[in-house]
Amino acid sequence: MIKATPIPPLSEDTRGYTAEFENTRTGKHLIVFRKAGSVSGRHYHKGGSATKNPEILLLLNGTCTFNSKHIDDTEITTAEYTGPVRFEIPPYIWHELIPVTDCTFLEQNSVEEHASDTYRLD
Repeated sequence: MIKATPIPPLSEDTRGYTAEFENTRTGKHLIVFRKAGSVSGRHYHKGGSATKNPEILLLLNGTCTFNSKHIDDTEITTAEYTGPVRFEIPPYIWHELIPVTDCTFLEQNSVEEHASDTYRLD
Protein backbone atom coordinates (compact mmCIF):
# COMPACT_ATOMS: atom_id res chain seq x y z
CA MET A 1 0.00 0.00 0.00
CA ILE A 2 1.20 3.55 0.62
CA LYS A 3 4.57 4.00 2.26
CA ALA A 4 4.70 6.95 4.70
CA THR A 5 8.12 7.88 6.06
CA PRO A 6 8.48 10.61 8.71
CA ILE A 7 11.16 13.19 7.94
CA PRO A 8 12.86 13.76 11.31
CA PRO A 9 14.56 17.03 12.26
CA LEU A 10 18.34 17.15 11.87
CA SER A 11 18.70 20.13 14.17
CA GLU A 12 16.44 22.45 16.11
CA ASP A 13 16.79 25.80 17.84
CA THR A 14 14.63 28.80 18.75
CA ARG A 15 14.06 29.63 15.07
CA GLY A 16 12.57 26.21 14.25
CA TYR A 17 14.17 23.12 12.78
CA THR A 18 15.94 21.79 9.71
CA ALA A 19 15.10 18.49 8.01
CA GLU A 20 16.72 16.72 5.07
CA PHE A 21 15.41 14.37 2.39
CA GLU A 22 16.94 12.75 -0.67
CA ASN A 23 15.49 13.74 -4.04
CA THR A 24 16.15 11.35 -6.91
CA ARG A 25 13.85 13.11 -9.37
CA THR A 26 14.63 16.08 -11.57
CA GLY A 27 12.47 18.38 -13.64
CA LYS A 28 9.38 20.27 -12.64
CA HIS A 29 7.77 19.78 -9.24
CA LEU A 30 4.55 21.14 -7.79
CA ILE A 31 4.13 23.09 -4.57
CA VAL A 32 0.55 22.47 -3.45
CA PHE A 33 -1.23 24.58 -0.82
CA ARG A 34 -4.48 23.10 0.49
CA LYS A 35 -7.01 24.59 2.89
CA ALA A 36 -8.37 22.66 5.87
CA GLY A 37 -11.47 20.63 4.96
CA SER A 38 -10.84 20.63 1.20
CA VAL A 39 -10.47 17.34 -0.70
CA SER A 40 -7.69 16.48 -3.18
CA GLY A 41 -7.10 13.35 -5.20
CA ARG A 42 -9.92 10.83 -5.38
CA HIS A 43 -8.01 9.23 -8.22
CA TYR A 44 -5.27 6.71 -9.03
CA HIS A 45 -2.37 6.42 -11.45
CA LYS A 46 -1.40 3.50 -13.67
CA GLY A 47 2.31 4.30 -13.52
CA GLY A 48 2.58 5.18 -17.22
CA SER A 49 4.53 8.29 -16.26
CA ALA A 50 7.82 7.58 -14.48
CA THR A 51 6.94 10.23 -11.89
CA LYS A 52 3.79 8.30 -10.99
CA ASN A 53 5.56 4.98 -10.48
CA PRO A 54 5.50 5.58 -7.58
CA GLU A 55 3.96 8.99 -7.01
CA ILE A 56 5.99 10.86 -4.38
CA LEU A 57 4.44 13.53 -2.18
CA LEU A 58 6.04 15.37 0.70
CA LEU A 59 3.71 16.80 3.33
CA LEU A 60 5.84 19.76 4.38
CA ASN A 61 3.57 21.13 7.08
CA GLY A 62 0.10 20.66 8.45
CA THR A 63 -2.02 17.63 9.29
CA CYS A 64 -4.08 15.61 6.82
CA THR A 65 -6.21 12.51 6.62
CA PHE A 66 -5.03 10.15 3.89
CA ASN A 67 -7.55 7.62 2.53
CA SER A 68 -6.41 4.90 0.14
CA LYS A 69 -7.22 1.49 -1.33
CA HIS A 70 -6.18 -0.71 -4.23
CA ILE A 71 -8.64 -0.13 -7.08
CA ASP A 72 -9.77 -3.79 -6.87
CA ASP A 73 -10.52 -3.58 -3.12
CA THR A 74 -13.57 -2.20 -1.36
CA GLU A 75 -12.05 -1.45 2.05
CA ILE A 76 -10.50 2.00 2.45
CA THR A 77 -7.50 2.51 4.74
CA THR A 78 -7.50 5.79 6.66
CA ALA A 79 -4.55 7.37 8.46
CA GLU A 80 -3.76 10.83 9.79
CA TYR A 81 -0.31 12.38 9.33
CA THR A 82 1.42 15.55 10.48
CA GLY A 83 4.28 16.82 8.34
CA PRO A 84 6.95 16.54 7.44
CA VAL A 85 6.22 13.10 5.94
CA ARG A 86 7.28 11.53 2.63
CA PHE A 87 4.64 9.42 0.85
CA GLU A 88 5.19 6.85 -1.91
CA ILE A 89 1.98 5.89 -3.68
CA PRO A 90 2.27 2.85 -5.99
CA PRO A 91 0.27 2.56 -9.22
CA TYR A 92 -3.37 1.43 -8.96
CA ILE A 93 -3.79 2.82 -5.45
CA TRP A 94 -6.81 5.12 -5.27
CA HIS A 95 -6.09 7.95 -2.85
CA GLU A 96 -7.54 11.14 -1.43
CA LEU A 97 -6.15 13.75 0.95
CA ILE A 98 -8.31 15.76 3.31
CA PRO A 99 -6.41 18.47 5.19
CA VAL A 100 -7.30 18.73 8.87
CA THR A 101 -5.31 21.99 8.97
CA ASP A 102 -4.02 24.11 6.12
CA CYS A 103 -1.25 22.03 4.47
CA THR A 104 1.65 22.45 2.07
CA PHE A 105 2.84 19.59 -0.16
CA LEU A 106 5.69 19.12 -2.57
CA GLU A 107 4.62 16.81 -5.40
CA GLN A 108 7.54 15.43 -7.41
CA ASN A 109 6.01 15.66 -10.88
CA SER A 110 4.73 18.31 -13.28
CA VAL A 111 1.12 19.22 -14.04
CA GLU A 112 1.50 17.59 -17.47
CA GLU A 113 2.79 14.31 -16.00
CA HIS A 114 -0.03 14.29 -13.47
CA ALA A 115 -2.73 14.91 -16.08
CA SER A 116 -1.43 12.24 -18.44
CA ASP A 117 -1.60 9.49 -15.80
CA THR A 118 -4.67 10.26 -13.67
CA TYR A 119 -7.75 8.01 -13.60
CA ARG A 120 -10.97 8.05 -11.61
CA LEU A 121 -13.10 5.19 -10.38
CA ASP A 122 -16.63 5.09 -11.80
